[in-house]
Amino acid sequence: MARKGLARRLQQRALRARLDLPASLVEQLTAYVELLQRWNERMNLTALDDRDSGLDRLVIEPMIAARHLPTAKPRVIDIGSGGGSPAIPMRLAMRGGSMLMVETKARKAAFLREAVRQLGLKDTRVEASRFESLLAVPELHEAFDVLTLRAVRVEGRVLRGIQAFVKPDGQLLLFRGSRDEPAGVDPPLRWRATYPLVEGLRSRLVVLEKQAV
Repeated sequence: MARKGLARRLQQRALRARLDLPASLVEQLTAYVELLQRWNERMNLTALDDRDSGLDRLVIEPMIAARHLPTAKPRVIDIGSGGGSPAIPMRLAMRGGSMLMVETKARKAAFLREAVRQLGLKDTRVEASRFESLLAVPELHEAFDVLTLRAVRVEGRVLRGIQAFVKPDGQLLLFRGSRDEPAGVDPPLRWRATYPLVEGLRSRLVVLEKQAV
């Protein structure tokens, strides 16, 4: 896709989802998609094609989800970052705060670091590690306001592990399909809300809250 054409399509998809994105943000999102397309030619980072549904899932869903961030400058951790969505589009939408992307595969982590560099993302870093290993790092225990999760199967065991990264009263934002439900939501987590994302994809954002003990 030519840059101008891609930017125009992104803006059109945003307007369809009732998002009014500033031109500067559309330009940054376009640069991210272009970078992902180039790397995708060499390795299978994500299922990206020229269909509008691909842009909706890659960019529009995170833009909608960013409206539900609980603070103006959140500290966010994204588990299983893969090709960078939802983490990178959400980071571009944030006016402050920080982002930690966790990705086990070295080549995908290399792409994420290159995206951070090329897009000039401040206070953003990548850990090429399993999240289970990071649970043993004391500085990361209850260090984040928000945890985002898309490309990881949501099981009770997983939720019980990853909630340790989140502060009391913090949130887990789960990107789910039409029939996906988080299993085994036990204390200290509780369901808070479910929001629609992209109507054509029938996708939803499930928000869990970590209760203070």
